[in-house]
Amino acid sequence: MRWNLPNTLTLLRIAAIPLIVLLFYLPYPWSNPAAGLLFAAAGITDTLDGYFARRLGQTSRLGAFLDPVADKLIVAVALVLIVSHDTRLIIVLTAVVIIGREITISALREWMAEIGQRRKVAVSQLGKIKTVLQIVGLSMMLYRVPLVFFPTYRTGVILTELAALATLVSMVAYLRAAWPELMRQEANSSETQR
Repeated sequence: MRWNLPNTLTLLRIAAIPLIVLLFYLPYPWSNPAAGLLFAAAGITDTLDGYFARRLGQTSRLGAFLDPVADKLIVAVALVLIVSHDTRLIIVLTAVVIIGREITISALREWMAEIGQRRKVAVSQLGKIKTVLQIVGLSMMLYRVPLVFFPTYRTGVILTELAALATLVSMVAYLRAAWPELMRQEANSSETQR
């Protein structure tokens, strides 16, 4: 059953991306907060689709493919939007670290799946913490407007920087877990070429 609740939530997350872009660039005082709130709602669907897939027994190959694609797309778009308005080095480096890590780990997981070792690079607890920091931090950075005396944007920057640090630590952990297999495959490849 492809069009189940979890897959619908994932597709809604993808559909939210152009709306977030539009809201971010609209010249109204409410548009940035609306972009931030929509991003936060999309982040919540990331948790809900996995929960419902397991709870309702509605896991599918389509869902397993779409979920990480939706996550990476929406985060990358949010980072690009933020960098388009805030070009400070720390913001640019944070975006580069997060996007670079996502590309690296996606490629690593694909390769490990090809050789039947994907479980060695399954999502870790640190990866889940990183995701929460990213969603909350980026939501606040997109929201931009201070809430009374609460510095929304600045707090979002701090949380997103912590997420970037967590991405580096988790990337190293994933690479260390995969390294023996990488070396084994390289050794087998060298033997075959002789």
